[in-house]
Amino acid sequence: MHTNNNNSQATTTTTAMSILSSRTSSRSVTETVNGSHKFVIKGYSLAKGMGVGKHIASETFTVGGYQWAIYFYPDGKNPEDNSAYVSVFIALASEGTDVRALFELTLLDQSPNGKHKVHSHFDRSLESGPYTLKYRGSMWGYKRFFKRAQLEASSFLKDDCLKINCTVGVVVSSIDCSKLTTIHVPESDIGSHFGMLLENEEGSDVTFSVGGERFHAHKLVMAARSTAFETEFFNRMEADDCDVVVTDMEPKVFKALLHFIYRDALIEDEEFFMSGSSFMPSISETFAAKLLAAAEKYDLPRLKLMCESVLCKDISIDSVAYILALADRHHATELKSICLQFSAENLIAVMQSDGFEYLKENCPLLQSELLKTVAGGDEEFSGEGKCRSVWAQVSDGGETNDRSVRQQTWENGVERGQSLWVNLSDGVNNDRSPGQEA
Repeated sequence: MHTNNNNSQATTTTTAMSILSSRTSSRSVTETVNGSHKFVIKGYSLAKGMGVGKHIASETFTVGGYQWAIYFYPDGKNPEDNSAYVSVFIALASEGTDVRALFELTLLDQSPNGKHKVHSHFDRSLESGPYTLKYRGSMWGYKRFFKRAQLEASSFLKDDCLKINCTVGVVVSSIDCSKLTTIHVPESDIGSHFGMLLENEEGSDVTFSVGGERFHAHKLVMAARSTAFETEFFNRMEADDCDVVVTDMEPKVFKALLHFIYRDALIEDEEFFMSGSSFMPSISETFAAKLLAAAEKYDLPRLKLMCESVLCKDISIDSVAYILALADRHHATELKSICLQFSAENLIAVMQSDGFEYLKENCPLLQSELLKTVAGGDEEFSGEGKCRSVWAQVSDGGETNDRSVRQQTWENGVERGQSLWVNLSDGVNNDRSPGQEA
């Protein structure tokens, strides 16, 4: 019995020690998730006079799981200021309640001095704490951001253009429980390694001659990325043949092609991302269009989509017909689909553009495709009310023209398409006639 008592006592002591040594910890971490957006306001002088309290809004951007927008008021937000100041605000553009954040607004000095005008909440966080936005549409900013007369005489305004940088820091809190130390795994750097292989030319076994310039590359890398190169190197070329002449491409375009093949990224070149509006009607002369053609030739679908994405940003009433023809020529299906839909939604305006005349003369088959999009689009949009009906656009040309178009049926599709274009064209021409009654 004595031995049992000792065992019982030892067990009790061990249990007590286990309870005492069971310790946990946690840590509350409050920090900001930061993001920035650059807002360029082109045509400042034309925006003046839009009225006090009326603003120009940037595209929405996402920071910390919420959407935000920059509001610029050319005539100010406060009626009492009599348009003496411009106002700038950051607005919560998505649903949310009591969203806490820090903000910074920077008006960029466009002279070499670089003396930017900065209004920052970040450096005053200890003083006043984060700002709380109660609901969607809540704003932070300055009614008297800058005196308008001083702004117009300053280097902040250049070529009728203002540039505003906005930084948002959304406050988030979390509980960091004690846990095993984690091991951080960095992002893949295979692209940089292959890029160095291209730059150093180490082990290269093929040379491309393009417009007087020579580019060294590796057959295995090129073949692995492109079925076109795989076929050329291993089915057509002799094993010891290491020279390839490219006659239908500019050196800078081929360099961008190699950059993508080795790094899986677009080349960092301002010309590539330059707007194509200054190239119309020769949109095919833009860097992005030439690289699109190269991507099609060498069967690089990812690069092709990247180029389509860049060209898509240039779509407008004046450019859509030219971009549509380009997309059709290079089988850029995503870009082509967007161009057709945009044209259908803005049919009358597009038909009055020079680009549409180019389309009729050079790509008549695209008219039939556009007709099908118009037919399907009118049926789709009229039910949802998301945009003006195509027929409503046509009816603006006159009641008689509206009746004529509505009598068309789509049973024979392409065969009856030409008849519809005649009716639509008559509507556009009537709309242009100076003596037509409303």
